[in-house]
Amino acid sequence: MAIDVRKVREQFPALGLLDEGQVAVHLDNPAGTQVPRQVVDRMTRALVRSNANFGGNFRTTRDATEISAAAHLAMADLLNAPSEREIVFGPNMTTLTFMLSRSLGPRFREGDEIILGRMEHDANVTPWRLMAEERGLVVRVLEFDPGSCRYDLSLLDALLSSRTRFAAMSLASNLTGTVNDAGTFCRKVRAAGALSFIDAVHYAPHGPIDVQALGCDVLACSPYKFFGPHQGVLWAREALLEELRPYKLRASADALPGRFETGTPSLEGQAGTLGAIEYLEWVGTTMGQDIATRIDGMTGRRRTLHAAMTSIAEYEQALSARLIGNLGALPGVRIHGITDRTLLRHRVPTVSISKAGVDPDAWDQALASQGICAWSGHSYAVDVVQRLGLADAGGVLRIGAVHYNTGEEMDIAAEAVASFAGRSARP
Repeated sequence: MAIDVRKVREQFPALGLLDEGQVAVHLDNPAGTQVPRQVVDRMTRALVRSNANFGGNFRTTRDATEISAAAHLAMADLLNAPSEREIVFGPNMTTLTFMLSRSLGPRFREGDEIILGRMEHDANVTPWRLMAEERGLVVRVLEFDPGSCRYDLSLLDALLSSRTRFAAMSLASNLTGTVNDAGTFCRKVRAAGALSFIDAVHYAPHGPIDVQALGCDVLACSPYKFFGPHQGVLWAREALLEELRPYKLRASADALPGRFETGTPSLEGQAGTLGAIEYLEWVGTTMGQDIATRIDGMTGRRRTLHAAMTSIAEYEQALSARLIGNLGALPGVRIHGITDRTLLRHRVPTVSISKAGVDPDAWDQALASQGICAWSGHSYAVDVVQRLGLADAGGVLRIGAVHYNTGEEMDIAAEAVASFAGRSARP
């Protein structure tokens, strides 16, 4: 069964709210998605019934500890991780990545090399560049084609060497929408004897993630980007986590994953993450059963979640086709990313556009005045905007759909884009 968007939207309370008398069109999803009732209910119950720190003997602390354990196990199922001990929760992906860079740094020596992609969110660039600066490492850069907005991984071969120790790439670009061939990337990096880091923050709401199939050493994502609360999640191979030095308090436990979860964890955040995964399990159970029967190598909740995300990916290809088709027909509007309908499986429905003479921020304000939520600027993809030659022009207008959006909303957004572009472009 395909995604039933009407039933999906019924699960999200915010989608029915009025904004100045009109229902908002949420296309700001790359910056953070709305949440289903399961998330609200889980967080409310945790704060009302289980509001205590972990590891004690009384009821509320026992309940809180059980919620945390369930959240770690659920994330392991979502990512098809071998063990919940490999799941580290934190406030967000950026903070977790900085933490990891500090723990990884002592493994490297002056003159060692790391490889970073150009088509990255800055959270997958600056932490590693600062680590390189502190350790005297050499940074190599994997460029992308600004026309196709894709990586040519044959270029990676020339960057890899006997000095390569680490390489990082995104699973999907938060600005171009490109889905990268992370599996091939990780295989090449591993063959060179280096560690691979995958930023899956932008991809996570759009398709299935299997860390075992990817072959990466570390992967990061953020539940608030896949219908959960403001949390970050880091997965890493258990052996690697055991080797790394945790920067923690002396009194903190040394067992995994707690040795990397510094300070008091967010009970409500972990509870809400569990709720988000329960919502996705509902999607898989009600709308992904046909797909589930074709999935080999997974059972139980893992197979259901994989089916849910595969169903979502298929539905979103139709959203991409409709939005790109509408925007591509507008004179002078440039779409930065894949537009070929036969290649839509290689992108997510995040579409960034520009037009000569049109200020992206003014464009965004015009959409906002019509109840359409979008973003303008660089969206923290600083290197991407520079590579596209748009830094001095104010970046792009970014429209980002997820599976609770409708085809009609793609039309509404395109009409608003066309209306402003037509009346505001300078000759």
